[in-house]
Amino acid sequence: MGGKIICIAGPTASGKTALAVSLAKELNGEVLSCDSMQVYRGMDIGTAKPTIDEMDGVPHHMLDVADPEEDFSVSRFCALAEPILEDILARGRTAILAGGTGLYMDALIRGGDFAPAPVPGLRAELEAQAEREGMKAMYARLWDVDPETAARLSLSDKKRILRALEVYLQTGSTITAHNRRTQTVPPRYDPIWLGLTAADRQALYRRIDARVEQMVARGLLEEIRGLLASGVRREATAMQAIGYKEFLAVLDGTESLSQAVETVQRSSRRYAKRQLTWFRRNPAIRWISWEEDDPPAKIVACARRILQESDK
Repeated sequence: MGGKIICIAGPTASGKTALAVSLAKELNGEVLSCDSMQVYRGMDIGTAKPTIDEMDGVPHHMLDVADPEEDFSVSRFCALAEPILEDILARGRTAILAGGTGLYMDALIRGGDFAPAPVPGLRAELEAQAEREGMKAMYARLWDVDPETAARLSLSDKKRILRALEVYLQTGSTITAHNRRTQTVPPRYDPIWLGLTAADRQALYRRIDARVEQMVARGLLEEIRGLLASGVRREATAMQAIGYKEFLAVLDGTESLSQAVETVQRSSRRYAKRQLTWFRRNPAIRWISWEEDDPPAKIVACARRILQESDK
């Protein structure tokens, strides 16, 4: 395996894309996106997908690989991304994994097996049961068969509750048991981990708020209208992403644009906190905490210093 792997993790709007591109240009690298929403075609503005200008000639992978109507999963992500990662390394180039979806990044680095793919008939049956009996009954059923997974989920997390039940009914084993098995296997790859965040949390929140306003100015509502006009259902998983579902009410005329913007900003700030919680569990991450007025070159210099130390 010729090249090396650098993982750039961090919350939304922390500057991951800019750092990934800068390092890629210095290190003969290519960027592999680890973002659960940037995989969808036609969802560019609301996912903060890097533009051609932002890519600055650096090859980017795992963007626009799925239709918004599809239910994408971590197992499918890894099935598509792993051959790309292997190819980058085989060509002696640096693979730079960048993104805020910690589950996707961790799973790709870890390798190994996944819970079985959903069985359409079984999923439809569970959906019908949930409709008839309500999610309280389904949640109670999960507590009976897999209390550890149930304890990690809230009653409102319908998708994961039904998925956990589906795995149990399909295999006779729980997701908890499956996760324990996979955690005993050493990671397939050994990357250098970099983390980006703000020294002052409020500075990050200000950047998040500004980004949402910029998305609207760039035409986010028109993007959503186009997706709906192309046949994407409002109930599709992709349309439930932060920055999309909140603006449906604006298009319906039941909520003002300013209200929706505030809701997206608030939801994005909460999401950033969850991302930080996820990534801080990884002791291998070397964190770069930037100040609000730090020039990009300073952040790149910090990253370069960490990489040089890791090579010693």
